[in-house]
Amino acid sequence: MKVIAESSSTRTEWTIVDGKEVVEHAFTTGLNPYFQTRRELSHSIRLELPEAFFRRRCDHVYFYGAGCANKEKNKIMESSLVAQFRTPVTVESDLLGAARGLLVRKPGLACIIGTGSNSCYYDGEEIVKNVPPLGFILGDEGSSAYMGKRLIADVLKGIAPADIKTQFLAAFNVNQNILMDEVYTNSLPSRSLARFAPFLADNLSNPYVYKLVYDGFMSFFNRNIKAYDYKNNPLCFVGSTAVSFQSVLERAAEDFGAKIAKIIPNSMPGLVEYHSES
Repeated sequence: MKVIAESSSTRTEWTIVDGKEVVEHAFTTGLNPYFQTRRELSHSIRLELPEAFFRRRCDHVYFYGAGCANKEKNKIMESSLVAQFRTPVTVESDLLGAARGLLVRKPGLACIIGTGSNSCYYDGEEIVKNVPPLGFILGDEGSSAYMGKRLIADVLKGIAPADIKTQFLAAFNVNQNILMDEVYTNSLPSRSLARFAPFLADNLSNPYVYKLVYDGFMSFFNRNIKAYDYKNNPLCFVGSTAVSFQSVLERAAEDFGAKIAKIIPNSMPGLVEYHSES
């Protein structure tokens, strides 16, 4: 049996699989070694996962996570997992998890659009080319954190229409000081920014909101997808934001000159299939 986990900065999905059969399934909060210490990661794993995950004897843990893109951060995540599961652990990036979840063992372009965003060319086994996502300050175009940041700035600067500003402040019961604290003093700022995405989804019929979302996706295509051979490879997306705004994403892709092959909410079914063959 194997433990497979796939984590964004917001949520982690966990499974225990026996071949292709899922025998345990659970969700916890997101785990990201860029923003959390080893102790905080271990605490979340131990307290949030059902006890069944620790009672079963598993041969290996495969963890795909946001923030797991270099050896130093991966070691932090690995040590936390080893301490809890007492079994060999492999830590990989959430992008490789997305690629394997979307394409399993076929080559193509794999994209994440959720709390953050990322993209790569995948050869059926490993990532061959990647445009650096750069996080919610310098990049993450099209993500819910990116859109949340834009929405907050427009509301506070008086750029958003008056009706949107009024609805936003009432819906979240916030003011400028509260919003500034959320962004600049929070240990997980991208998660705080991403929480405003449902407001955009609920108001997508408003021309301002639609343009904000559309522009975010066009920025993703122009600053990321343009670097790949998107005309001759399947273009696939995974993530809650891609699914929530699927119609806008597809229109942006069409206007950019790309055709989307697949949009799915999460990588786990494909990861189960990939690891059942390994």
